[in-house]
Amino acid sequence: MKIALIAAQSEQRQRIFPPHVLEQLHAFGELAVNQGESSPNCILPLLANADVAITSWGSPRMTVEYLDSATNLRLIIHAAGTVQPIVSEELWKRGIRVTSSSGAIGRGVAETTLALAISASKNFYQFNDLIHAGGWKEAGMEKVVDLVDITVGLLGAGMVGRHLIKLMGNFEAKLIVYDPYLDETECVKLGVEKVSFDELLKRSDILSIHAPSVPETDKLINCETLTLMKKDAGIINTARGSIINEKDLYEHMASGNLRFACLDVTDPEPPVKENPLRRLSNVILLPHIAGVVNNGLGRIGRHVVSELRRFINNEPMENEILEAMMFRVGKS
Repeated sequence: MKIALIAAQSEQRQRIFPPHVLEQLHAFGELAVNQGESSPNCILPLLANADVAITSWGSPRMTVEYLDSATNLRLIIHAAGTVQPIVSEELWKRGIRVTSSSGAIGRGVAETTLALAISASKNFYQFNDLIHAGGWKEAGMEKVVDLVDITVGLLGAGMVGRHLIKLMGNFEAKLIVYDPYLDETECVKLGVEKVSFDELLKRSDILSIHAPSVPETDKLINCETLTLMKKDAGIINTARGSIINEKDLYEHMASGNLRFACLDVTDPEPPVKENPLRRLSNVILLPHIAGVVNNGLGRIGRHVVSELRRFINNEPMENEILEAMMFRVGKS
């Protein structure tokens, strides 16, 4: 078997595929590694006679030009999130299978979401500012909330949402979910209650967004939907900035609504300097770091090895992407 690691050489790739992971890949067969850029001159020779291609962020779309050079190609393992940038209609026509590492990335997103839920609910950020300014706890104690006897609502129960559900199992919180693709049988297995979108907004003490960026979710959280939420609820968005209308969120919060908003993502990124959300102390802004960063990228490399092993052993892969699923897959 020939394996072509066509992802361009970079510091990020080195973190995903350190030497010990490359050794594991090489144990499966001949390993050809891209020593250059994401250009046809660097990639086309690697694809010749390759059975498996490994792509990542910045890899080109697998069009006819590339696929004609990869007549033996049976599988693409995308060492990144969404496969949208690399798949093509021609790839599906040729029956080439595709899997991605979005699940490995999603675990990091879910863990960050939990961290934000705890820290914002306990009012960490405001207390930190207060103490740095010479104070202690003379203000803000009334805003401290533990993850006990509250309702956490999940907008979306994909890989990230499901891992968060698993993590939240360690807390005494009620979990409700709105996801049009989640059936009641799966809800029972997950231990969550399926609700309508309006009910999700009305009942959630913390609303955690895990939906894809698709036309149906664009500016889904806006002036109308925000009015359905509890005045003292909180919002966490570690999905995509396009899901929230930031102007409406600012106006809603500036009027004294919502206890906090934690935004790892904005629209655009980075947020413009004039974005009024920067002026609200109860809006926590992060630079899109919820997923894997630095040492966390190693999770992706381990996932690639695991998926390749499953493929070779004719076992179901953990995160195979089918053509029919593409309309449900958002940006990541």
